Amino acid sequence: MRAIWKGAIAFGLVNVPVKVYSATEDHDISLHQVHNADGGRIRYQRRCEVCSQVIDYSDIEKAFEEDGRTVVLSKDELKAIPAENSHEIDVVQFVPSEQLEPMMFEKSYYLEPDSKSPKAYVLLRRALEDTDRVAIVQFALREKTRLGALRIKDDVLVLQSLLWPDEVREANFASLEADVRISAQERDMSAALVESMAADFDPASFTDDYQVQLRQLIEAKLEQGESLDTEETFGVEAGEGSKGEVIDLMEALKRSLDRKRGSGSAGTPDDEAGGDSGDAAGDGEEEAKPARKRSTAAKPAASKSDAAESADKPAARKTSAAKSAGDKAGAAKSSEAKGAASKSAASKSAAAKSTAEKPAAKTAAGKAAGTRARKPA
Repeated sequence: MRAIWKGAIAFGLVNVPVKVYSATEDHDISLHQVHNADGGRIRYQRRCEVCSQVIDYSDIEKAFEEDGRTVVLSKDELKAIPAENSHEIDVVQFVPSEQLEPMMFEKSYYLEPDSKSPKAYVLLRRALEDTDRVAIVQFALREKTRLGALRIKDDVLVLQSLLWPDEVREANFASLEADVRISAQERDMSAALVESMAADFDPASFTDDYQVQLRQLIEAKLEQGESLDTEETFGVEAGEGSKGEVIDLMEALKRSLDRKRGSGSAGTPDDEAGGDSGDAAGDGEEEAKPARKRSTAAKPAASKSDAAESADKPAARKTSAAKSAGDKAGAAKSSEAKGAASKSAASKSAAAKSTAEKPAAKTAAGKAAGTRARKPA
């Protein structure tokens, strides 16, 4: 690596001389522009719009325009700015690392000790380790005063340049102000999906697919020339991408869980959510019923082990069917017997009632006859 800047960290009255190196680099394949007719490379020229001449870089100055007025600033005038001449990384605060907003991080630099004795460098590193804090610094680099964070990576001090507060835009979206209801079932399933994807971060396990495929395309074009077949190279038609099916949120969560678990044993949405139907959110049965219907259609393909087990199931199904038929027949007979018994009991009750009513009728008739007999006397 080549140092891009030299200076010193001002830690109180302690000076720590350092060399600054870019800690990151771009791994993208470099492409340039050409004329599609003859392959000639496209070049850009710095041409003056007044005299139409091509201008050398050494003859170019910088300018600022405001309200129709232009101010030209020469290189010497820009170099005269005091901050530009400073080669000091000034420590101004020590803060807890969790107070830094990651969005403010810009570019990282390695700092190497630049003195015969690295004692001051090690002392500052130990101070950051012992206090578990990050040093907030200010420094000037490439015609710009910068804010930075000084922290430790392994045994090296790393200078992380930060954006100024007014360089970070405020997120103000009217769509986020809408009243959105999330059911308990949806929250439980999303938490289950997060758990199924939980892991320790390992950057080396990820690949820049576009750059890999771009290299594959370049090599195929070198080998095949204009007869290049992109479908043969990538296994898909040129420009073809994944076309995601538009499904509802609950269905998407369930399919995601089933895909992660692989065996298709994720169960119904109610099982995944621990039996919670989400009524607490006021969604009711109208939301739950479509989910149950869709869950039948969303069953994933069975695994090989499931296929092997399914071969033993027909006999069990027949036995179960026969048993079910027998149970149904027994239930029908029992129902008929109960109906007959009920009818018999009803008939006996009616007969008894009729028998009891007959003597009462005779008695009433006898009384009426006696009354008529006594009348003439």
